[in-house]
Amino acid sequence: MTVRAAAGVILRDQAGRVLVVHLAYKDAWEVPGGTVEPDESPVDACTCEIQEELGLSVSAGALLCVDWVPASPPWDGGLLFVFDGGVLTADQLTTMRLCPDELDRFEFVEPDRLGEVLSPGWLGGSPRRLPRSDAAASTSRTEPQPDRRPDEP
Repeated sequence: MTVRAAAGVILRDQAGRVLVVHLAYKDAWEVPGGTVEPDESPVDACTCEIQEELGLSVSAGALLCVDWVPASPPWDGGLLFVFDGGVLTADQLTTMRLCPDELDRFEFVEPDRLGEVLSPGWLGGSPRRLPRSDAAASTSRTEPQPDRRPDEP
């Protein structure tokens, strides 16, 4: 059995809104992050993706969530890691540059709107994953995920 892994990060602005990015290669909104490459840790994948996609040097902080994503042929199932990236400073926001091959725009969204803005799937997440992860950031502890219903992505 093959298991994929991806890592995403929740980054906030000073108002507590969460950064979401729009993928240039498909119509989807996700949190910044990407696939964990062979011989790469989820933390390193997150840090690398933030640098590549946003031009920011931000380390992944506390692990907020680990979730199982079931197989959806042709894709195998996999694990998704969500980390806390903290609050972006005004300087970081002015120096942030999107990688045009990966992202075409970004927004900061209120945490209670994440379920309606994010696309289903890996780093977009199910309606329960990222709002719960954002809530976990306030306590700096990993948030257990409830059992997945059969009809959930």
